[in-house]
Amino acid sequence: MAQTAATQTSEFAGFLKPALAEDYFKEAARSSVVQSLTRRIPLGINGQEIPYVTSKPSASWVSEAGQKPTTSGGIALDTIKPHKIAAITVVSAEVVRANPGNYVAMFREQIAEAFALAFDAAALHGTSSPFGVDNNLDATSKQANIADGAYDGFVGGLGQLVNDQKKLTGFALDRTVEPILLGEKDGSGRPLFVDAVYENTALEGGRLLGRQALYADGVAEDDIVGYAGDFSKAVWGAVGGISYDVSTQATVTLDGDLVSLWEHNLVAIRAEAEYGFHVADPEAFVKLTKAAEDAEGEG
Repeated sequence: MAQTAATQTSEFAGFLKPALAEDYFKEAARSSVVQSLTRRIPLGINGQEIPYVTSKPSASWVSEAGQKPTTSGGIALDTIKPHKIAAITVVSAEVVRANPGNYVAMFREQIAEAFALAFDAAALHGTSSPFGVDNNLDATSKQANIADGAYDGFVGGLGQLVNDQKKLTGFALDRTVEPILLGEKDGSGRPLFVDAVYENTALEGGRLLGRQALYADGVAEDDIVGYAGDFSKAVWGAVGGISYDVSTQATVTLDGDLVSLWEHNLVAIRAEAEYGFHVADPEAFVKLTKAAEDAEGEG
């Protein structure tokens, strides 16, 4: 009776070519609404210092041969440091033998989504964030409700920014906002948003109040369904791409229990990356909320 050769780690690793690591990273970037709206900066393992303007120089009119006014501008430095994010995916060796190429493709999508969701949750809400207290968009004190009139809510958020001498450059919205926008009507019952506010891209997006708007899962938290503001006031960086290790011998934690890969004929891939994120001014953003509806029929 013929015997089936055991899967070798070296054989499986051949399907994970180093060049594919950059593809993993690019997919993670496209899947992150925060990374798509903000600027990426070079980031080394020791971090990066970011200069920002605290005050601007001014100019004054002078008479012919008159004394020229002296002015100065203020510049300070912020530091952005990389923090590690990791994930381990486990599958049976039989699945790997059956179609290792397809498993690698599936793994890439899973890791891209997992990294993007974790990054956005930290950058937007501060959820399990390694980036520091108040270094997220949710730290702003500004808030606009779009539940009772989405158009008025968006314009109200714009007004708060303008009154504080801030700019509106874009929107990060949860997908649950789409039916709110499409249901918005004028006094005659006609839709305010006649054209679709999104396009079929890697991240669904389009234009809203003339600004870029991106829609993604996981943006909402409690009553918050999105953010509007000046996304040039936030930056992110990454140290290289995603690194990975393949093992059939290690012990991993599955559902709270330590499991031997070798005893259970499993293959595990560990993926890691290092990201940094910094918000120069949380008050350059407005939280968009959808107030909870009052319960009916209680009593």
